[in-house]
Amino acid sequence: MPVQPHKTTFDIFFEERDALFFLYKKGDLTKKEFIEENYFHIRRMNLKPFKKIDSFEKGIYNYQYYNALAKYGKLQARDKKLEEKHPELMRELEENIRQYYRKKDDALIRLLRFLDYENVEAYFVKSKSEALNFRLFEVVILECEYLDGYRFEDAVFHSINTGILEELRREGVFTEVRKKSRIDDYVNRKY
Repeated sequence: MPVQPHKTTFDIFFEERDALFFLYKKGDLTKKEFIEENYFHIRRMNLKPFKKIDSFEKGIYNYQYYNALAKYGKLQARDKKLEEKHPELMRELEENIRQYYRKKDDALIRLLRFLDYENVEAYFVKSKSEALNFRLFEVVILECEYLDGYRFEDAVFHSINTGILEELRREGVFTEVRKKSRIDDYVNRKY
């Protein structure tokens, strides 16, 4: 019987995330359920964000870690009973969400700088939300391969951070157009 190769933490993380996204695309998970399951998966892994982004997978992990915490926090912030009974907890939750989004954006810019903007394209996303039109942009890292040979066709990220937008423009990888997101169904679905 052949020996199974040892799975790294990154193998486990990416495989589980891919499986959850597959279930979402298939319709077996709602967007809310996907966000919850992704959050619980990251918590179960018990892996903290990396201080140094010196690999593709560390950058993606940090982005996904903070994005999952921010989106899960947004789900919790919709609890009207919490807002009514504990307004101070709600203010703390909202501040945590802002911090998580800032850290997610920091992870993205650090990843882009680590990659020296190679194989990167970015553009505004066509959004059903008027408030996000010409604010929400998509960053795509094209055909990536990480340490253990796991290939990504494309890695897709989103932000509204104007500092990142300006850096993408300076690096010549931002196209001044609005396109349908590569994960449009997810981006434009409410939760």
